Amino acid sequence: MAAGEKDSGGGSHHLSTQKRGAQYLAKYVFRGGAVIHAVQGHLRSPTSDDIVFGKETSLEMVIVDEDGIVQSVCEQPVFGIIKDLAILGWNDKFRQSRPQMIGKDLLVVLSDSGKLSFLAFSFEMHRFLVLNHIQLSKPGNSIHHLGRMLAVDPDGSFIAASAYEDQFALFSMSTHLGDSIVDEKMFYPPENKDETSSVKDTVKTNICGTIWSICFVSHGTDHSSKGFYPIMATIMHRKGRLRNELLLFGCTIETRAIQFISSYPEVEIGPLALKLSAVPHLSGFAVVFRIDDALLMNFRDPYCIQCAQRINFGLPSVIEEPDFFHDSSRGMDIDDDGMSSVAVCALLELSDSVAAMAKDDPMSVDDGMEAASTSKHVCACCWEPVGTASANLVLCLDSGELYILEIHSTIEGIRSDLSECLYRGLPCKELLWLKGGFVMGLVEMGDGLVLKLQDGGLVYKSNIQNIAPILDLAVVDDHDEKKDQMFSCCGMNPAGSLRVIRAGLSVDKLVKTPPVYEGITGTWTLRMKRGDPYHSFLVLSFVEETRVLSVGLSFCDVTDATGFRPDVCTLACGLVSDGLLVQIHRAGVRLSLPTTAAHVSGCPHLIPFCTSWCPDNVSISSAAVGHNVILIVTSNPCILFVLGIRSLSAYQNELYEIQHLSLQHEVSCISIPEQEINFEQLSSNFHFAKKDNQDTVFNGDGCHMTFVVGTHIPSVEVLSFSPDQGFKFLATGAISIDNALGTPLSSCIPQDVRLVLVDKFYILAGLRNGVLLRYELPQASVLSSSSYYPTKLGNFRSVQLELIAFRRFGIAPVVLVPLQNSLNADVVVLCETPWLLHVARHSIVYTSISFQAATHATSVSSFDCPNGILFVAESSLHLLELGHRKRLNVGKFSIEGTPRKVLYHKESKTLLILRTGLRDTSFSSDICRVDPFNGVMISKFSCELGETAKCMQIMRIGYQHLLVVGTSQCPGRTIMPNGEAESTKGRLIILNLDHTQNASESSSLTYYSNFSSLLIPSPSHEAVGHAAEKLSSTSVGSSPDDWSSDGIQIEEMEAGNFRVIYQNQLPGAVLAVCPFLNRYLLASSGNILNVFCFVTDNPLRLRKHSMTKTRFTITCLNTCFTRIAVGDCRDGILFYSYTDDLRKLEQLYADPVQRLVADCTLLDMDTAVVSDRRGSISVLSNVDDLDGSESPEKNLLVNCSYYMGESVISIRKGFFSYRPSLDDLLNDSDDTDIACKSLSNSIVASSLLGSVLLLVPITSEEHYLLETVQARLAVYPLTAPVLGNDHKEFRGRLSKVGVPTMLDGDMLLQFLELTRIQQEAVLSLPSFHSTNASTSDSHPPLSVNQVVQILERIHHALT
Repeated sequence: MAAGEKDSGGGSHHLSTQKRGAQYLAKYVFRGGAVIHAVQGHLRSPTSDDIVFGKETSLEMVIVDEDGIVQSVCEQPVFGIIKDLAILGWNDKFRQSRPQMIGKDLLVVLSDSGKLSFLAFSFEMHRFLVLNHIQLSKPGNSIHHLGRMLAVDPDGSFIAASAYEDQFALFSMSTHLGDSIVDEKMFYPPENKDETSSVKDTVKTNICGTIWSICFVSHGTDHSSKGFYPIMATIMHRKGRLRNELLLFGCTIETRAIQFISSYPEVEIGPLALKLSAVPHLSGFAVVFRIDDALLMNFRDPYCIQCAQRINFGLPSVIEEPDFFHDSSRGMDIDDDGMSSVAVCALLELSDSVAAMAKDDPMSVDDGMEAASTSKHVCACCWEPVGTASANLVLCLDSGELYILEIHSTIEGIRSDLSECLYRGLPCKELLWLKGGFVMGLVEMGDGLVLKLQDGGLVYKSNIQNIAPILDLAVVDDHDEKKDQMFSCCGMNPAGSLRVIRAGLSVDKLVKTPPVYEGITGTWTLRMKRGDPYHSFLVLSFVEETRVLSVGLSFCDVTDATGFRPDVCTLACGLVSDGLLVQIHRAGVRLSLPTTAAHVSGCPHLIPFCTSWCPDNVSISSAAVGHNVILIVTSNPCILFVLGIRSLSAYQNELYEIQHLSLQHEVSCISIPEQEINFEQLSSNFHFAKKDNQDTVFNGDGCHMTFVVGTHIPSVEVLSFSPDQGFKFLATGAISIDNALGTPLSSCIPQDVRLVLVDKFYILAGLRNGVLLRYELPQASVLSSSSYYPTKLGNFRSVQLELIAFRRFGIAPVVLVPLQNSLNADVVVLCETPWLLHVARHSIVYTSISFQAATHATSVSSFDCPNGILFVAESSLHLLELGHRKRLNVGKFSIEGTPRKVLYHKESKTLLILRTGLRDTSFSSDICRVDPFNGVMISKFSCELGETAKCMQIMRIGYQHLLVVGTSQCPGRTIMPNGEAESTKGRLIILNLDHTQNASESSSLTYYSNFSSLLIPSPSHEAVGHAAEKLSSTSVGSSPDDWSSDGIQIEEMEAGNFRVIYQNQLPGAVLAVCPFLNRYLLASSGNILNVFCFVTDNPLRLRKHSMTKTRFTITCLNTCFTRIAVGDCRDGILFYSYTDDLRKLEQLYADPVQRLVADCTLLDMDTAVVSDRRGSISVLSNVDDLDGSESPEKNLLVNCSYYMGESVISIRKGFFSYRPSLDDLLNDSDDTDIACKSLSNSIVASSLLGSVLLLVPITSEEHYLLETVQARLAVYPLTAPVLGNDHKEFRGRLSKVGVPTMLDGDMLLQFLELTRIQQEAVLSLPSFHSTNASTSDSHPPLSVNQVVQILERIHHALT
């Protein structure tokens, strides 16, 4: 492995960056779903039940709700590779050493950093932060260094860590107050060789072999003469031995050294032992899992290990196995192009796949599924969380069978009982037994599942989405689409599937109306009573009209029955008191009591009772409705009125003015909190200044009203009102924001304001220029300021609100829409596109919503749709539900076999899928065309018996669309272990893609889901009971957003066949095909690159023009104009040109290093992006004026590289729409053009672990600025790599010294999650840039606004 990039010093770095060309920023848009480790504990609080998934390069915390649905809490990159996870449980002995963590568990992680990391969950940052690091070894993956496996003592007093071979260590936890969590370290063999002189052991005491498993088997001090505590059992495979050994070690209390105690003779251990697990409530007992059986071992006498009972797994299953699960997923022929089974096992940590690991051919591919083995072994297990008189263990066999093993103590001794098979599915990698009887099973290459113990069996409750491995990816860049989406081939037979991947928070689309709602100015939902669980009315305001619809099974027009004026534009409305609705328009306020025709709780009259209030000769500009109070503001003159309600009779009420206040500045918006505020709590947050030696105290009698206003000063003001004390001016926040150039932003007038209460009060303000602000109360004493209100308001001085953070969402006004009527509800932010703001975070943190741009929105709650949101987009109403209960925004098509390649045919809007591993058919591979709307297979092409399709591409010749397919006609591997091609045959096949009408295009009606009964009438004003309209959907792939957890099964029905127009046999497997210059076709057969030509643009006349050979097998091809990029599986990327006149291929450039190429793509004629199977992505280009090109075979320059730690198997060129902000257009048009161009030239990469990565080119100035910020974030405590990795070394792995690394978007975007004070602290850190002083002087000091503006632009574009 090559060392990472090292600082070269001087100004050469900046100069070489310019010479190397464009630099890139890499950002994960979708993190892998392959869960390698899973643990559970009380991490957020002493009572929370949290689950942590370890996903190789990231951590995800999830919970399981009462319905068995897995919900994600947070996910974070670790900037390293996770080796093992464990939970260090709370113990009262730690009360003194960790007082701030009382009752909470810690997460312990082993990683490639060579450190043992102790992590705690931070509510402030909403992710894990490090408490302590213990250095174990040097960074890396040496098999002899500690850092492979963890074990934790049940009491939480000790932790054991082992290497792959020959060494392990023991750490005792500190009970004293200090910086270190670990009190003592003990190694075996000892680091000091002199310590072994007093130990008289045989050679068996020296570990020399692979450590398969380790666990603690004692809960207290051993009563033998030496007194060992703790005692550990290990399973090891020693070189030259046929079977594994079971060894027992202990730590002596006197010498505090680890010593060998005894072993279980290998002649008695029998079949191959795989792992062991200690029995929780029986000290000294453990279960050893072997092939075909398990042993219940008694370690209470450490010098005489005994087997208490043997448990046999070879019994016939009670539950008949469905055909779907006949073959387990352990046959890992992941990659047609040479990805070995052993490589995938190592990548996914599949240590339990014994059959695959035993193969001696590391390049074996496409051997097909092996025959099911008659032997069985435990691949996952977990103990019941609640302590009982007996210990129950749920276990999963490699056949997919789930059992429960009960271990209990009787008079005769310790006994165990194995249940019948309770459930059968795919083999699980990890099992977790949760509270409430839930069992979580995580699968290696397919969706996991949540089961529940019920009626003596396990019942399926929900699935856990896992899209790993992603074998291919198709990026849909159709300009008719409102959202970018990707189709991916995921999983393996029998869990193969086609997934639709979208960024952002998923939504369930329930209802869409025709585009007949033009001119909407506002939307609101109202309840009939404050205590009602659901909304009763939906109010739509138009330019000169208002309509009220009932919320229920159908949305019917009830405007007349509610008493609202239909001929005015409504400014605001609400429920002022139970049964009383308020409508506010420009001319006045209307109070109405709806009739029973509008709501069952209305008044029993034919017409509603209404009363009005109008200001004198002025118009109303803004208003808000609260409980028993109405606030309205007039313009010219600016007067704030407070209106109350007075009851005259049972059904008659009147509006009256309580008080008014003349204002000096116009009010732009006003907001009253939906909930009643604890005024004592609120007043304690405001430190009022004293004036004239007078004290002011809130009386807390419940008569106060607090509200927030936005003014044209511009500013945000917090006021209170009570009838006895009048208005009180509480706090003010001045609005003054500068852009990146230091000039003030225009149009900073508030459009919407909102008071939020999550642990503390703060104010959100959305501005008319697309900026969102967050203000908080100052922590210290308040600054005095003058008020624009009259002095009669009292002896108060305003509290100056502190600006915590601000974010730019676009150029349209920012509107805040709470999801619920509570102060702690998350908020939908509308500004061109919708975003979900997480109010519980300490800064402004938001997630994109996977929906198109909308102008208005309001929350809707009904019996059928309790958590709905109504969006107004393109003159249509869209009723949606946010997918809070969905971890991934992914739709699923279940598919037979293993999908390996996918293409999107834009003209027919269909998908072309290459499948292998088909069963119960006369063929094992085919090409099928699928409708992405409903999963119906339209047509297909079946390969011959024993033939496997390897690649395919779409090309156009004349007016015909063709599909070119390459195959291998011999079963077995196509690439030798040394990279050379096998002596086999292949076929080049050309199919005709006749345009077939998409099934969805012929239908005028497509329901989003089962909520088709929720219908909305047209906007024309009609009487009650207006007929409901039908719904439609015309967006490609819109249906997958609304699939159930199990997805949609692709149905073949009566699929037609493709028409073959050409076929030819080639000497070698055809692993790659690519169109070239509109009339040529490139095809690789083994290590031969062939050039074919369509004569006279006739697809029937294909002639071979030229060929050339490479040293090793060609795995991928790509072209750009006249440039040809060839991916050699060992020699890397080769650039070729083709001369038509001479019919000759000529090699122009070559890769400077050997590279295990997985995929490549050309950005232009001189630049290629390539991924290798070791987890690295590189950008290479030819530089004509570069000095030092010693050989024409090594003249490509590596511009930059990026180490992912995951094998990237697919690279595609992506196109993403981006609209810059108005200030960017006015102030920096040149850079904006560059940014727009770079986004249209971005790269999408997918990995075997299910990750999706975007690479975006950035300008040299942006690269310099962000590189400086990244270096400082990498050492800032709140954003540094949580596992202790050197960030620069990690991202620079596998690259030569001096090669720059791409910028890490995951590291940089953490800057946006910090408060403004924290951002300034990051930028004030010492410079870590490698440029010299003269270069640094040419760049001005960094400003927060400048960094935020660039990162916001990148964040919005990538999401």
